[in-house]
Amino acid sequence: MRIPAPQAESIMRHACNLARRGSGLVEPNPAVGAVIVDDSGRILGEGWHQKFGGPHAEIHAIAAAGISARGATLFVTLEPCCHFGKTPPCSQAVIAAGLRRVVIATRDPAPHVDGGGIAELRAAGIEVEVGLLEADARRLIAPFIQLMLHQRPWFHAKWAMTLDGKIAAHTGHSQWISNERSRAVVHQLRGRMDGILIGIGTALTDDPLLTPRPTGPRFATRILVDSSARLPLESQLVRTCHESPVLVITTAAAPREQQVMLQQAGVEVVQIDADADGHPDLRLLAAELGRRKMTNVLLEGGGTLLGSFFDACLVDEVHAFIAPKIVGGARAKSPVLGQGLETIPAVSSLEDPEIEVLDGDLYLHGPVRRPLRNLQ
Repeated sequence: MRIPAPQAESIMRHACNLARRGSGLVEPNPAVGAVIVDDSGRILGEGWHQKFGGPHAEIHAIAAAGISARGATLFVTLEPCCHFGKTPPCSQAVIAAGLRRVVIATRDPAPHVDGGGIAELRAAGIEVEVGLLEADARRLIAPFIQLMLHQRPWFHAKWAMTLDGKIAAHTGHSQWISNERSRAVVHQLRGRMDGILIGIGTALTDDPLLTPRPTGPRFATRILVDSSARLPLESQLVRTCHESPVLVITTAAAPREQQVMLQQAGVEVVQIDADADGHPDLRLLAAELGRRKMTNVLLEGGGTLLGSFFDACLVDEVHAFIAPKIVGGARAKSPVLGQGLETIPAVSSLEDPEIEVLDGDLYLHGPVRRPLRNLQ
């Protein structure tokens, strides 16, 4: 007996919600959720990928269902893996459990899977359906897809601004634009990132610490784009680099003695080629972070840094906090500078953005619309 479509969508949506519980805990693996049901749609077992290196979602669901999994249906947000990694292949576990049918939201884009798990299940006589709530599932694992197919992180651009679009007064004063609840959300964001990135201008002006408070599930590397290696040794970043890693991205133009002093203080310094303006090439920077298997990186720099990332079509998601405050001023800074677009976009720059009210602040967030970013 086939489960009715509305009920099947509800079950898969529940699997997606389970998957979200692993966000920040499983990277560079994808967040995955799984639910096993009988022919009536009654849940027999469920699970999600809980931590990197641990059992995958399907294994947790099978263990929860026990012998009742035999002849049942598995709903899973991502194609079961078919290779030996840190854990055995889930496809073989599904076959061994005796499941009759598997409903998969989306194929695994990783080159070492990419349909292999589906083929194994079908070869074993299991009925497989692919594509239920596929858009939802792919949005869930968008950073993983980015890393697998394009070898770079998913860049989150974050800023707080006033109602008239300023990130600081004309004097440079910027504390505090957003309220305490908004700042708590920022700390939650930091806690699930692999990296938090700023430019040297922000480092010199604000002397930030860039750590989540309280700590989150991930231990982010603090990354500084610094063409001339000007980061002061007395800065908070340098003084705390043994507690939380600091990576300075610079160019060959940086004085050798300054690079050595930073390294001796415990900072990692990496030189990459400069762009036409003498700044570290952002595409090479993205590739370097991808080589380090960073999945999510938060851009917390000022307007110059954010503008450069937008101009390079490297921003994938936006987190904007808008406070009901007005400061005015022709010389007051805006959140995104750079070259910018020549015309106003005809449609929203974000895909299906979400808007939340945080004690009076507006929190607007969502992925950047695909034409505005280059995924090649």
